[in-house]
Amino acid sequence: MTVTLRVVLDQLVAPTSRDLAEASSSLTEALVATAPRGCDVGAIVPAPGIPDDEAPPGLSSETRLAVRRRELAASWQLGVATGIGKGLIHSPTALAPLVRHDRVNETHQIVVTLWELRAWETPDELPKTEILACRALLSRVTKHADAVIVPTHAMAARLAEIAKPKLVKKLRVIGGAPAADFRVPSDAVGRLRSHDLPTSFVALAGGSAPSDGLGAALAAVVASGWEGDVVVLDVPEGEEPAVIDIASAAGLAETRIHARGSLDRWDRAAVLSHAAAFVTGCVRADWPWRAVDALAVGIPIVAADTPVHREVLAEAAAYADADDLGDALTRALGADAERLRVLAGDRAKGFAWRSAAERVWALHAEL
Repeated sequence: MTVTLRVVLDQLVAPTSRDLAEASSSLTEALVATAPRGCDVGAIVPAPGIPDDEAPPGLSSETRLAVRRRELAASWQLGVATGIGKGLIHSPTALAPLVRHDRVNETHQIVVTLWELRAWETPDELPKTEILACRALLSRVTKHADAVIVPTHAMAARLAEIAKPKLVKKLRVIGGAPAADFRVPSDAVGRLRSHDLPTSFVALAGGSAPSDGLGAALAAVVASGWEGDVVVLDVPEGEEPAVIDIASAAGLAETRIHARGSLDRWDRAAVLSHAAAFVTGCVRADWPWRAVDALAVGIPIVAADTPVHREVLAEAAAYADADDLGDALTRALGADAERLRVLAGDRAKGFAWRSAAERVWALHAEL
């Protein structure tokens, strides 16, 4: 008898985040590749299903629901999960059919993944409706999830401060990784040209939300004496003028700032590979997607000194308080540049979706 692990792949149908979509796809591919004997991997998806060019290879089945993602999320948040059936269910995000079930007698498991805690850490930056939805979801996770995956021990510790003991007991730490096939493309320079970017710059990431730490990172650029261009990735649509204003307040001319939105994995790799350094002033407990990408392409990293950054980046970054990153960037661009490049390449080897998938299989076996 074959045991099927079904993965919730709503992000491949109607993505709310490129990072979550890439993580969902990458983990699923790795789950297929590492499936134990007698096991396979299926999908649970909203209508209209996964586009053919987005479907992870090797899926044994697809449970296609009758509603689209928005309606699906609303019904699952209310505890209505018709058409799902029993079995092993794994969600690479927090969205899952969280309903009362009997794990022991029905062999029905539900595991979810949390990548960030913004609704608790920075609620003033989010709409009230989103905060209420996130907190209601955490309540359902606490009641009905059999295990909750978080990517770092630091995030688990932060969650333990805000969650009920019942949820804390369910926590498991399984880290993320760069997207599958994340590597510098052979046409990297051409990709830079297509985005109207220079070939040398300091890279940052984030938008105008204070907790993104963009102001601190831009201030570090000024303090370091860097006189070249600055590329800001992952700028939410419509926030480009706000980013320019933050840069101007830090003392950077508008002509030096290149604000770009979410780029696909190959464009990101191309851009980051040409950065003299990557700087992040973010102090939230989120999984640091762009910093891990920077590790993968082996560039110097400067990071706010937080438990998450220390855990993920280890010695492969220059650290300082978020409001005093200038000296660290000076070192990363100068005396420490080559050392940090070597350490980044070494540290990057510790992050792979295949090892994450093996731990996911082990978790479901444990349950």
